[in-house]
Amino acid sequence: MRRFAPLFVAALFLSLPFLPVGAATAHAAAAPCKPGSGVKLRGKDLTSAALPPVMRCADLTGAKLDGVDLTGKDLTGAVLRKASLKEADLGQAHLDYADLRGADLTEADMGQMRAKRANLRGAVLADAEAVQAEFPHSDLTGAVLTRAVLTQADLTDAKLVDADLKDATLGQIKGRKADFTRAKLGDAKLGQAHLEHAVLKDADLSEAELTQAELDGADFHGANVDKASFTQADDVDLTGARGTPVNLPDDAVTPGAAGDDPAGDDPAGDTTTTWGKDLPGRPKGPSPALILVIVSGLGLSLTLILWGVAHRRKERFVAEMAVARHAAEEDVTRFGEEIDTLDFEMKINQVSGPAFEWRAALDAYEAAKRALNVAQTPYDLRAAATAVARGRQALHEVRSRLSSTGDHR
Repeated sequence: MRRFAPLFVAALFLSLPFLPVGAATAHAAAAPCKPGSGVKLRGKDLTSAALPPVMRCADLTGAKLDGVDLTGKDLTGAVLRKASLKEADLGQAHLDYADLRGADLTEADMGQMRAKRANLRGAVLADAEAVQAEFPHSDLTGAVLTRAVLTQADLTDAKLVDADLKDATLGQIKGRKADFTRAKLGDAKLGQAHLEHAVLKDADLSEAELTQAELDGADFHGANVDKASFTQADDVDLTGARGTPVNLPDDAVTPGAAGDDPAGDDPAGDTTTTWGKDLPGRPKGPSPALILVIVSGLGLSLTLILWGVAHRRKERFVAEMAVARHAAEEDVTRFGEEIDTLDFEMKINQVSGPAFEWRAALDAYEAAKRALNVAQTPYDLRAAATAVARGRQALHEVRSRLSSTGDHR
């Protein structure tokens, strides 16, 4: 097991803020403290060190945390400016109000991480796994998220000005009122993304995929939408956009769609029409036969419209379920791999984990698989996500117990 150097242990715990007995729980539930006012770990290499029990509002400026397991850790208000968190496990960690400016989170696992109102300006999240991560009202200006997986992530009202999201997976994200001004979104996957009233001014969306995206009120002025696909997207208004998009819905608004001159085809400048004039031998109104044809045509059109709406809803549901099921299956598979990895480590080190927590993790994995098998709607898949979250918490308890046992040998 990993051990702490004695001198470093002493220095570390002497720097911990004094808390009376029983105060830890109250401290964790309190409102965010002053950023950086907690334990002082500035510039420390924590890749092989035991972490302090309380890290809320810790000062981790420039700290090295590559590959460190921070699953479920409360880092609310922590200062992690220019910290290195490459391949770190931040699953279900709490980083609300945290300062991560310039931090390196390359290939980090941030599944279900909470980072409300966090500052990630200039942070690097390339190839990061952030499924169902929460970044509402956070600042990701200039952040690098190339190839990052942000399926079902919450980016509500987030600021992503000048962010690099090339080839990122953003399926089903919640991006209402998010600011993507000048963001690089080339080849990004935005299927079923909720981008109502999002700002995409001057953004690069070339060859991006926005299938079934919700775009009510989204601002595309100056955006490059060349070869971007809008299959079955809702409320597409590309006024002011540049380039030639593909697979546009019939009701999409494109530049010039409302600016054509309806009278421009009359070379004589006569904009009048002869419909309904009293010409010799012509009836003053449409004939009964014409009225019957019009009524029949309207009835047929209405039938086709209703059928089309029903068909579209069915296709949309099938597509949504496919995307949601794929994301859920990947999450359950990763959880199973985490169990196998820990099991292998225990066998190699000839140790055994706490029976109750280990059994809880295995039961959660089985429950997640059962939930996947019976799920019929995206809502049903929440049971699988809940089981995985419960199982990961159990695995975290197993790791903590094993670490504690190893430190006291």
